[in-house]
Amino acid sequence: MAIDAIGLAGGAENSVPRNASIAQEDFLRILLTQLRFQDPLKPVDNQQFVAQLAQFSALEINRQQSEKIDTLLQLNATGQAIGLIGHQVEVRGASGAGVGEVIAVSFATGEGLLSVRTPSATLLDVRLGDVQLVQEGT
Repeated sequence: MAIDAIGLAGGAENSVPRNASIAQEDFLRILLTQLRFQDPLKPVDNQQFVAQLAQFSALEINRQQSEKIDTLLQLNATGQAIGLIGHQVEVRGASGAGVGEVIAVSFATGEGLLSVRTPSATLLDVRLGDVQLVQEGT
């Protein structure tokens, strides 16, 4: 089974837009509004508030961990791309297929883009995930 680990790290997008998440300040504002407008004859149980705070804290921790993992994946992909400089690679991608030496790496788009020089002196610009085979440099 083929795994494209390095290609996904640079180009993976979160399916949830960043502005769709609720921030801690928003949650506390909602909680205070709920307290302000609760029925005095039927107050919300303290355990429910503690449970809501605990749930939000857990969600915030998960969000922070997810961001840190995304950063680590990006750093790992960057290291892998830089490590390919001077190596012979076999690539298959949108710009064509071929074998050649990686002569440069660009991160202008946020994703590793390799410049591969083929034996016929043609330059291929390929994504890191398009690398099929890596051989030691010549």
